[in-house]
Amino acid sequence: MTAVTATTAAPAVRSAGFGRLVQSEWTKIRSVRSTGWSLALLAVLFPGLMPVFVGMAVSDWEHMNPVDRAAIVADPAGFMLGSGFLTSQPVICVLGVLVIASEYSTGMIRSSLLAVPRRLPMLAAKSVVFFVVVFVVSVVASFVAFSIGAAMLQEKVPVSLGDPGVLRAVIGGGLYLALLGVFSLAIGALVRHTAAGISIVIGFVLVLAPLAATLPGKAGDYIHAYLPTEAGLLIGQAKQGANDLLTPWQGFGVFVLWTAVLMIIAAVLLKRRDA
Repeated sequence: MTAVTATTAAPAVRSAGFGRLVQSEWTKIRSVRSTGWSLALLAVLFPGLMPVFVGMAVSDWEHMNPVDRAAIVADPAGFMLGSGFLTSQPVICVLGVLVIASEYSTGMIRSSLLAVPRRLPMLAAKSVVFFVVVFVVSVVASFVAFSIGAAMLQEKVPVSLGDPGVLRAVIGGGLYLALLGVFSLAIGALVRHTAAGISIVIGFVLVLAPLAATLPGKAGDYIHAYLPTEAGLLIGQAKQGANDLLTPWQGFGVFVLWTAVLMIIAAVLLKRRDA
């Protein structure tokens, strides 16, 4: 009698393309409640609290320090957007860390890496999706904030989107916040811990930069100018300030380099460390 051996062909497994990874990360990001609440908070805080700072400047215009008044006259768009950054930066810092660190705290990262064994495309897809989402929300908030602020400053300093550098500064507000989100995501990927990641990013933005501004001499000026967020903020200015060492695009380029270095380190560690 002849033995018949049955063989079952294993189903072919196709690796997910980058488009599918982007779709997967978009599904994950939008399905988490903290993302929606944080982006809603950004959309409210950026144009919502900025009028408070502009209103204070307008009401105190005649008694304002001449140096401060001259700075507003020189770049009213930068003044308005800078006021919005003060309140919106912490929101983006927290959300950027949460996007990836929360996956480690809940253990979801293991499922993600089982579904996508190639770790680097997963990290790249997450970064791209997060950048685009934050950019869309923040650039809309930036335009709304500018419209409100320009109306409030109309009698003191007329400004419009057609003025030199203003449109770039308004769009730059969205670019800065989106890149800040990816910068925060990179730190979250490095430390893998939500509280620690948030503390580090907030320390960069709210503590390190003001401390560096107090350093004496030219070395202090350069250290302060080349810090990631201080350099990146320049993209939200219509003009290069008299004391700025970098142009707006140069400053944004420095911030891109900082973020790229952190992402490369995060990618290397993601490949080497266990989930």
